Amino acid sequence: MRFKPDMKWSDVTPKADFLNRRQLISGAAALAAGGVAGQIAAREAWHPADGEGLELNSFEDISNYNNFYEFGTGKGDPAQYAGALTTKPWTVKIDGMVDRPGDYDLDDLLSGIATEERIYRFRCVEAWSMVIPWTGFELNRVLDRVGVQPSARYVAFETLVRPEEMIGQRRNTLDWPYREGLRLDEAMNPLTIIATGLYDEPLPNQNGAPLRLVVPWKYGFKSIKSIVRITLTEDEPPTSWNMQNPGEYGFYSNVNPEVDHPRWSQATERRIGDGLFARRRPTLMFNGYGDYVGDLYAGMDLAEFY
Repeated sequence: MRFKPDMKWSDVTPKADFLNRRQLISGAAALAAGGVAGQIAAREAWHPADGEGLELNSFEDISNYNNFYEFGTGKGDPAQYAGALTTKPWTVKIDGMVDRPGDYDLDDLLSGIATEERIYRFRCVEAWSMVIPWTGFELNRVLDRVGVQPSARYVAFETLVRPEEMIGQRRNTLDWPYREGLRLDEAMNPLTIIATGLYDEPLPNQNGAPLRLVVPWKYGFKSIKSIVRITLTEDEPPTSWNMQNPGEYGFYSNVNPEVDHPRWSQATERRIGDGLFARRRPTLMFNGYGDYVGDLYAGMDLAEFY
């Protein structure tokens, strides 16, 4: 059963409580209440007594501490410099192995697609984490709209290149544009969303406005921001961090406490907002979403396909 698109979180919890971070919830517990694995539970099933009871990070946490190298390498750089980004009008090129390729105006592309709120864990490869209330829609809605051809096996994404507005692109920190990719079954999974907002507000520029990918069981760098191109392909696409350092950043990038980054452990994580002296939390396999995505990797060696 899917979310009712005409409901808001204020229908479940008073908005003042929602914005004051008193809504406790587990991202994984939000996903199931006797339904079929891979389907998203109705909002009535979300209950703060379920699961671990994780507290939402504040809007200030989410919008002021993040990576968006197009605006600099510091955690505060995106918030400082992303105001220069122009997000209207916005066009997304969809090409490759699709029935209806084209350059889609964002408003036309999203016409008739209702958004919904999803509270997800977010785990950075740098071993810090948050809990974020996104607004968005399942990526499969757009892919179905353009018609995926049978030979397509992967979905590739690209971020905007506009160095006159994106100050970080004036340096060769990465090989611009930023690129990411998913296997088609990962992209079609109902947990994979395109986010257009957070905390019931439009997505801030520094968090990837006007639309970004969110894949909650993968490290955060897979969730590419400010998307301008989506390409369906038969071959595994190149991805930016894998191109930069393939020994440290694999194509799959699934959250896995048993596979360390070469320079640090992934067994635990620092929850932003917990305080400097708080105990680190254990990292959950697939970021806690294993019941819903584990079958995608059945039979794979996750240390080899990291």
